[in-house]
Amino acid sequence: MTDLSVNIGGMSLKNPVMTASGTFGYGSEYAEFVDLNRLGAVGLKSITVEPREGNAPPRIAETEAGMLNSIGLQNVGIDAFISDKLPYLKQFDTRTLVNLSGRTVADYVELCGRLDGTEGVHGLELNVSCPNVDSGGMEFGVDASMLGALVEACRGATTLPLIVKLSPNVTSVVDMARVCESAGADGISLINTLLGMAINVETRRAELSRGMGGLSGPALKPVAVRMVWQVYNAVSLPIIGMGGISTTEDALEFIIAGASAIAVGTANFVNPRTTMEVVDGLESYFRRHEIPNLAALRGTCIVG
Repeated sequence: MTDLSVNIGGMSLKNPVMTASGTFGYGSEYAEFVDLNRLGAVGLKSITVEPREGNAPPRIAETEAGMLNSIGLQNVGIDAFISDKLPYLKQFDTRTLVNLSGRTVADYVELCGRLDGTEGVHGLELNVSCPNVDSGGMEFGVDASMLGALVEACRGATTLPLIVKLSPNVTSVVDMARVCESAGADGISLINTLLGMAINVETRRAELSRGMGGLSGPALKPVAVRMVWQVYNAVSLPIIGMGGISTTEDALEFIIAGASAIAVGTANFVNPRTTMEVVDGLESYFRRHEIPNLAALRGTCIVG
């Protein structure tokens, strides 16, 4: 039997396949396409203290090898999440990783405290890398001192596994990962979107209402794999790799680079069954190559 189980900072997963926050709603939106019981974990849409309407449209634009988005963290807020969204997920045999975002450290701390010990929540992911809001978000992810203070404050507010989703829009993602490790994080998510922009040449108007947005999809994958490899070789924290994963081969690249788990994002919009195909593909690969478990493959990339 192939053993694909993995532990991410105290969160035990039956396999390493997850969904990336912001691309899978609150789980119920994909239930007719995906057997949620087969997922290692569901990464949920970002939650804030108060409900948010998000940015004005247009806020999505297709690119040659992915998409730009500027959703702006539209969500139902923590109260409605706990009362209306979380009960649905409790019926499934999978883990839930709740993505948290705030404008201030106090916002993040409040969210961590509200969810600490809440039935059905298995881990928290700090979104410190959203490029589509005016305050909070990426502000924390590009400033090492702010990031360290935030992670340390959140660590004191919860006993749940604490994962930090880092921005690629920094000089050194390794330095940011080391800050998270020192401040008490249990894991790292790599990577969030790159800043991008598209312009309609006929109207000379930016395709997104805010001008810039987050680039995701296949164009991102080589950058993401590189960053996962760099961070794996610099810190001891488990890594959730993401960025352009559409196939089993994509997922395997991330694992071989050093990821303990992977998250499918933009591909969910193209093919809602991508996660199921990746789970099947990983099982087949491990059997075919007689690899006993995920640890035997993780971080085995040969360079030179």
